[in-house]
Amino acid sequence: MLYDKPQTLKPPRVDVLMVTPWLAPIIWDGSFNIDILNAQFHQRNVRVGITVFAIKKYTVFVKTFIETAEQFFMVGHKVNYYVFTDQANEIVNLTLTEGRQLVILEVPSYKRWQEVSMRRMEMIRDHARQRFFKEVDFLVCVDVDMKFSDSVGVEILSDVFGTVHPSYYNGPRNRFTYERRPRSTAYIPRDEGDFYYAGGHFGGTVAEVYKLTNFCHNAMMTDKEKNIEAIWHDESYVNKYFLYHKPTKILSPEYLWISGYGVPVFLRRRRVVTLLKNNNAIRNKRALLNIKSYKT
Repeated sequence: MLYDKPQTLKPPRVDVLMVTPWLAPIIWDGSFNIDILNAQFHQRNVRVGITVFAIKKYTVFVKTFIETAEQFFMVGHKVNYYVFTDQANEIVNLTLTEGRQLVILEVPSYKRWQEVSMRRMEMIRDHARQRFFKEVDFLVCVDVDMKFSDSVGVEILSDVFGTVHPSYYNGPRNRFTYERRPRSTAYIPRDEGDFYYAGGHFGGTVAEVYKLTNFCHNAMMTDKEKNIEAIWHDESYVNKYFLYHKPTKILSPEYLWISGYGVPVFLRRRRVVTLLKNNNAIRNKRALLNIKSYKT
């Protein structure tokens, strides 16, 4: 394989932080050579699982999610799409690339969206223990109301990774919306914290994702016994976990950007973007089908 020699005294980028104080790489455009990485992961014959939750009205997002994933996610690698849903009959049959498969996992529904959000940790944990460890090497856990708009490949894979939240990439830690109530197990003091991580994109090996989701679920259940619900639900517990169990790789906001935020100079690519939606549209499936995602 022919490629440019890396230059010891010439970093690929100087406009963004490329590595954390605990020496975990932060993944930006220009920080990696995907051809080298693909060759390495092909040697290992890696299969990647990606989980999404399509509960109640969110089934309408599955088609766009998978169609854009087929175009941009882990191209050339084996992928299992794990769709957790309470309405299996609403999931459309899609044609997938060879080596990829769609797995429908039927789960209970819950009345409150907050409950759905938090219970997904329990469901991912249980399925990691029961089946994921037999079927895939890595798990990528994302929200279903997003689309892939640029390549997302094996550069994201590591023992355990988190994604910098696009709302807080340049803010001081005392402005992070961590859980600030000391009674909660998700509590983080104002003088602690590295980054504010998005709850909508994390992952790693099956074993490490099991540890993360098990911690989050147990912490939620502890808080529930005290009638406490963390400010940002499962995201609050993810941030608590990553504070004391540092991720081995961090994804930049390229890997989760919010529609309508504009395009700052440092953001060369928007690889995963949220879909524009509103509560009225979510209540009406026909309206949801006409939602326009942010144009890249």
